[in-house]
Amino acid sequence: MELSARAFWIRSPGEAEIRPVELAEPGPGEVVVRTVFSGVSRGTEALVFRGGVPENQYAVMRAPFQDGAFPGPVKYGYLNVGVVEHGPPELAGRHVFCLYPHQTRYVVPEPAVVPVPDGVPPERAVLAGTVETAVNALWDAAPLVGDRIAVVGAGMVGCSVAGVLAGLPGCDVQLVDVDPARAETARALGVEFALPGDAEGGRDLVFHASATEDGLARSLELLAPEGEVIELSWYGDRKVSVPLGEFFHSRRLAVRASQVGMVAPARRPRRSFGDRLALALRLLAAPAFGALITGNSPFEELPQVMARLSGGEAPALCHRIDYPQD
Repeated sequence: MELSARAFWIRSPGEAEIRPVELAEPGPGEVVVRTVFSGVSRGTEALVFRGGVPENQYAVMRAPFQDGAFPGPVKYGYLNVGVVEHGPPELAGRHVFCLYPHQTRYVVPEPAVVPVPDGVPPERAVLAGTVETAVNALWDAAPLVGDRIAVVGAGMVGCSVAGVLAGLPGCDVQLVDVDPARAETARALGVEFALPGDAEGGRDLVFHASATEDGLARSLELLAPEGEVIELSWYGDRKVSVPLGEFFHSRRLAVRASQVGMVAPARRPRRSFGDRLALALRLLAAPAFGALITGNSPFEELPQVMARLSGGEAPALCHRIDYPQD
């Protein structure tokens, strides 16, 4: 069995490379996975790439199988789909999803991998970690049938939330973004689109995922009385202003954080991390989610690709990384 691999490392903020890795022999209860695709979660990974993780969030921001430490050298990432090369018979040869960084081959405990369901293409399954974030956000928000909902920010997380909400009966879902090109993504997901100035108010819920002050302010403006903003943005080391004057108190508005690091309280007693991730993978059977993968590159080019994504030169929702099949 081949026990060597190559991995993407951030040497220091803005500098990255591909490094050789020697893998340990798999022990009892461990599997060996050969990566076929990984995904770049552009918002979070660009922030890590530029060294924007605040020091007091180093522990919170650790990825499940991260090596090294912020700001670098660090091996970071969490959207990985591969084939099990060594493991129990029920997993051998199967495509699995794992919250593993960008690496050609790896050894993990068997419970760390989740089989990709039949009917979900492996290249689409790289979205599972982000759709899992969307599932958790909906568990936090508890939308009701027929709700009027806005999603402000049509990045990878916002589009994932909109895609899951599109399946909720009777809901009026509007995806709001400053980029008019996102209208095409909204159509693919089966929801309405609006530029910020054209968005309809009176929303029961607003999911905010633009990571901008203007987006948060507009989210509050779109709420009906006693409505709630579910804040999904990660601002890193940036400070933001929240407009708590104007109608905030008279309309009894609320802003609540949602973060995928813990299962939402409403489901925590009855759902595990594995349950949540398995649900996200099942939802990816919907072909509409394919619209979230907006580019792809070979693994060897990842250091240059990450620099372009971080610098905004290569706009993307999810950028897929394709691995050599040797």
